[in-house]
Amino acid sequence: MLALIQRVTEASVSVDDEVVGRIGPGLLALVGVEPGDGEAQVARMASRLLGYRVFADDEGRMNRSLADTGGGLLLVSQFTLAADTRSGMRPGFSTAAAPAEAEAVFDRLLAECRARHPAPVETGRFGAHMAVRLLNDGPVTFLLRA
Repeated sequence: MLALIQRVTEASVSVDDEVVGRIGPGLLALVGVEPGDGEAQVARMASRLLGYRVFADDEGRMNRSLADTGGGLLLVSQFTLAADTRSGMRPGFSTAAAPAEAEAVFDRLLAECRARHPAPVETGRFGAHMAVRLLNDGPVTFLLRA
């Protein structure tokens, strides 16, 4: 499982011009599910998303996590994140989980984050064509693996 996280001052995701998820300050996480991902990866990724220290403390250092700040989390499934791009000029998708498997794992991650984090945990719509808008704060962007 992969998550490209971006610290944001705001982010939203729309489907057919309708906003289906929106947060203020917090993290936008684009999530790719790989074959074989399961409970261990879900638990680890939820811990990393909520505990990764990317927010400034009183001295301006990245020492605070989403759990510390109480910010929002916007999870967006993105199978292209798990693509194989090591060779050629076109991505291969054999390294991404099949849609049914990916949706189940993504839904489990969403439920886990909602159970652990009292602030808003929003999402897009799995498998839909989504428009993601964000105001990256920093910019601060990291690729996490579980």
